[in-house]
Amino acid sequence: MINSIPFNKPHITGKETDYIAEVIRSGKISGDGPYTKKCNLFFEKKYEIKKTLLTPSCTAALEMAAILLNIKEGDEVIVPAYTFVSTVNAFVLRGAKIIFADSNLLNPNIDTDSIESLITAKTKAIVPVHYAGIACDMDKLMVLAVKHNIDIVEDAAQSIESYYKNRALGSIGQLGAFSFHDTKNIISGEGGLLSINDNRFIDRAEIVREKGTNRTSFSRGEVDKYEWIDIGSSFLPSEVTAAFLYAQLENLDMIQLKRKKLWDAYHANLESLHKNGMLERPYIPDFATNNGYMYYILLKSPKERTKLIHHLRNKNISSVFHFLSLHKSPYFKDKYQGAELKNSDRYTDCLLRLPMYYDLGVNEIEFICNEINIFFSTGT
Repeated sequence: MINSIPFNKPHITGKETDYIAEVIRSGKISGDGPYTKKCNLFFEKKYEIKKTLLTPSCTAALEMAAILLNIKEGDEVIVPAYTFVSTVNAFVLRGAKIIFADSNLLNPNIDTDSIESLITAKTKAIVPVHYAGIACDMDKLMVLAVKHNIDIVEDAAQSIESYYKNRALGSIGQLGAFSFHDTKNIISGEGGLLSINDNRFIDRAEIVREKGTNRTSFSRGEVDKYEWIDIGSSFLPSEVTAAFLYAQLENLDMIQLKRKKLWDAYHANLESLHKNGMLERPYIPDFATNNGYMYYILLKSPKERTKLIHHLRNKNISSVFHFLSLHKSPYFKDKYQGAELKNSDRYTDCLLRLPMYYDLGVNEIEFICNEINIFFSTGT
């Protein structure tokens, strides 16, 4: 008997409360303690990132990136329209003019072939989003970065343990941002991380995250007092958050093995519907890997998607659509003056995310896929 299947269920590895209790006993619960350092070092060593800094969220990491790039009013930043608002809002807050790019035809990632036509003398950055943990074509983007002297900020919110041609996502652009929100593979409730791959930004990043002060240098004994020397904000998570996160990172391999097994179960069970043209499954380019973050399907119309959502809900299965094209959002629609973004709108209208979390069972995935097959066979 299959019980109700939620869309997401946070996974607890077992050590989180032990590490949090240790932090509380230590009397050091504010940011930048031992567990923060452990988490930063984990990412730097495993993914060959020059410098990493834990942040309260991926949103905060993106906001730090915008400050580090000195984004100001009139600068242009190219972003995909099909993304979460944080990708864009971080740069809007600095006064940037947002230039929206379409997704590509085969998956929701930014259409790298369309980007060069959007670049002007005012372009300061491109922000690719590795949707579902699937890499964008980073070679094309890095060539554009060099050619036009602009920076790349990887939105790797969904991309821990994903790679582009054997290079970890978040380690390729000048800057990158990860998320540990409780829908992600590795979680801390909220939480994020800024990855820094260009030496230009390392020293200043430590200042920006400490409210614009050189407090980090002071804590290392490099200066005899700390002072306000730049703009910044409070971009440190608490040590409690870092302790929770480190317990998750210790179990990364186990978590990834299970999530990819679940992803493969979806992919196999929906193969016949894909071959028969009833739906589309995720497309992964040869240059990308799959981290098992998300399983989505593409339907033929918004109406069909809504009907399938209701069908699954009637079987106590929770499924959700995802991003809404930001160029058509209430905030931006009166500002947008670009071309029609057909692929972004298609993913907005037709993409459906299926339940995906560590504690999901293969038998439950088979039940979900069977209900999807029943939906298409009966037309309900």
